[in-house]
Amino acid sequence: VQLVESGGGSVQAGGSLRLSCAVSGYTYSSYCLGWFRQAPGKDREGVAAIYSTENTPRYDDSVKGRFTISSGSAAVYLQMNDLRPDDTAIYYCAAGFLYPGFNYLETDDYRFWGQGTQVTVS
Repeated sequence: VQLVESGGGSVQAGGSLRLSCAVSGYTYSSYCLGWFRQAPGKDREGVAAIYSTENTPRYDDSVKGRFTISSGSAAVYLQMNDLRPDDTAIYYCAAGFLYPGFNYLETDDYRFWGQGTQVTVS
């Protein structure tokens, strides 16, 4: 399984960016695709996720109303609007198998990770 992020960059506060993650080699029918981020000196934290079995995306409270996760053919996207300086981080996409008790915000519940893409908001 390969996950490859793109779309990061530098933007001023209030601006927008759209991250993309190309997913290949993942043939499971019940899975979750998520976005995480890690700021310098901080733990990696969950941002948003989408399940293959549902149409309802899930978000961390810090990004609700500003970020939108969506999925397409072999890809997952994160539209980020109204960006703030504290959104600055390396953003990672991840894939995991769904099981009872799966926590979409928990890094340990994801098995596959991309290499990350830097987002800087000034």
